Amino acid sequence: MPRRIAIFGGSFNPPGKHHAAIAARLAELFDEVRVIPCGPRPDKPVTGSVPPVYRAALADLVFGGQPKVMVDLSDFEQDTFTRSHELQSRFETQGEVWHVVGADLIAGGARGESLIQRTWERGEDLWRTANFAVLRRPGFEYDVRDLPPRSQEVDLLVAGASTEIRERLSRGQSVSGMLNERALAYIMRYGLYRAPVPGNWARGTLEGAKFFLQADTRIPKVRELSASLAGRGVTEAAADFISVVGGDGAMLRSIREHWRARLPFLGVNAGHMGFLLNAPEQVSAGVFPPGDVIFRQLPMLFLEFEDESGGKHTAHGFNDAWLERATSQSAWLEVTVNNVRRIPKLVSDGALVATAAGSTAYARSMGASPLLADTPAWLLVGSNVLEPAHWRSALLSPDTAVEIRSLEPEKRPVQAFVDGLSMGRVVSLRARLSRAAAAELVFCASHDMAEKIAAIQFGA
Repeated sequence: MPRRIAIFGGSFNPPGKHHAAIAARLAELFDEVRVIPCGPRPDKPVTGSVPPVYRAALADLVFGGQPKVMVDLSDFEQDTFTRSHELQSRFETQGEVWHVVGADLIAGGARGESLIQRTWERGEDLWRTANFAVLRRPGFEYDVRDLPPRSQEVDLLVAGASTEIRERLSRGQSVSGMLNERALAYIMRYGLYRAPVPGNWARGTLEGAKFFLQADTRIPKVRELSASLAGRGVTEAAADFISVVGGDGAMLRSIREHWRARLPFLGVNAGHMGFLLNAPEQVSAGVFPPGDVIFRQLPMLFLEFEDESGGKHTAHGFNDAWLERATSQSAWLEVTVNNVRRIPKLVSDGALVATAAGSTAYARSMGASPLLADTPAWLLVGSNVLEPAHWRSALLSPDTAVEIRSLEPEKRPVQAFVDGLSMGRVVSLRARLSRAAAAELVFCASHDMAEKIAAIQFGA
């Protein structure tokens, strides 16, 4: 028997407990449930009321961890709305595809007048040939003669609507029974559905919160600093935040492995610089977890690589990504910004893109000025630039896309790195700030990340 894949698409703006209940019910009936929050829709302007990076986090918070449920953020990342017939084509090679629809969408189906038949792109073809899982919503009656030819009815007992959640949030009314606790805390932290422009930082507390400990105890200083915490941690699934003991490299590894858990990261510095972490004396065991903290939601990079055989690969990075020469010869690179060729021939050891958070790392060592963590910008930096003679770096707006391409990949090969992790030899790198990926870092309010960067700028 082929795998039965339920495609559960929607705005999920925000996803409520009723959505989680639907996904759980579908998981009982199907082998896999793909939750696909939609990108911008011209027929639903409200999908743009909250930036996609927040909606992506909410989807992970609500559906993440449910057995057999996977959250697909591709619409957010590509800034598009994938039609149902396109989803059919994408997933039909993986199994038997079932489109999850509400009973209101099939009303009038027997007369050819359902919303699916009249308004969906290629709706008539899908109606005749595709499989539909029809949700029987409480209080909504329909004629069984309107069911699509290939359909399965799914009974639900949980009512709810994102529209009502948004309206109650905008009026300052309670929604505690409509949202799970972590999603509600996230919405309140950043003012979602209340303020016209959501915040990217907030003051709060971790007092009494449970943590998942990440510490490489083979390192003596890490072992020393984490000794009093080792017996107090919980599993990732039960945690309220992730505690990382180590250096900036340890924090980058933890973000790479766990950002989809959408847990805040609080670091304790056992390394050298520790720009992404807190000083040990600020988070001593006697006051851990700390009470007065600042949460910062920081953007990540979305990266696309083309390798030497023409294959395409994608990755996310938190700090930076770069190309560098793979042999003794300098790299010859072409730099394109928003489809405009800005540097026809960059002769250098390589080139790097960095987020504001990552500007204190490799980008700074190349001569770029570090940015404040909440600066709405990112960096493009050259490494040991020979030509153009006086070019060193450029400040980029959040909606910028950059492509760095090797001009002579055979004679002058380049290799790629993301947050220090090798991606092997490539011929090009495309980069932009991600529309779906972000990481929350937590700092003690007495010495926030902004204070660390200020100290650098003023020579402390």
